[in-house]
Amino acid sequence: MMVSVFVGTSVDGFIARPNGGLDFLPPGGGEPHGYNEFLATVDAIVIGRKTFETVLGMKPWPYAQKRVVVLSSRVLDFSAARGPVEQMAGSPAAILSQLAASGVHHVYVDGGNTIQGFLRAGLVHRLVITRVPVLIGRGISLFGSLPHDIPLHHVATRHYPSGLVQSEYHVTAQSADASTDFADRPKRLAT
Repeated sequence: MMVSVFVGTSVDGFIARPNGGLDFLPPGGGEPHGYNEFLATVDAIVIGRKTFETVLGMKPWPYAQKRVVVLSSRVLDFSAARGPVEQMAGSPAAILSQLAASGVHHVYVDGGNTIQGFLRAGLVHRLVITRVPVLIGRGISLFGSLPHDIPLHHVATRHYPSGLVQSEYHVTAQSADASTDFADRPKRLAT
């Protein structure tokens, strides 16, 4: 199973303000930068409760009609969601196992704590990080503490007229999923 991250950050590495606000990101995601093409390759999206609560107010719904899995041990109200949403709880490996059993092949992991948890578990294969040309000084960091270094292979860096700079990396070593080799991964993930 392929696990990808596709995320926007400020130049100083924050994915949201301390209160979870995303007002520093370009409206509607800004100019086209591969998100829709990326989303078309995804079978399911895994997010945490805080990210779910944040995206509920977004118009349009950022995940189209993709299957969305919200990680939480609390009972959540999905009535305002504008797509298929379900809840799961457990370790990142257990979540991926459940998704694989249901036929999922490519998972998009989104949200600070969720991304950090999957990285710590060694389950992320691909990172696409789009930096927005702004410094916000403080907020929710994309990366948290890690038990060890995570080596990355730089695939590409693209820049856009608005000042967005997007870098793509493949994780070169996996602590929890060493059986996955990038040579065997689907070519459809190239953007």
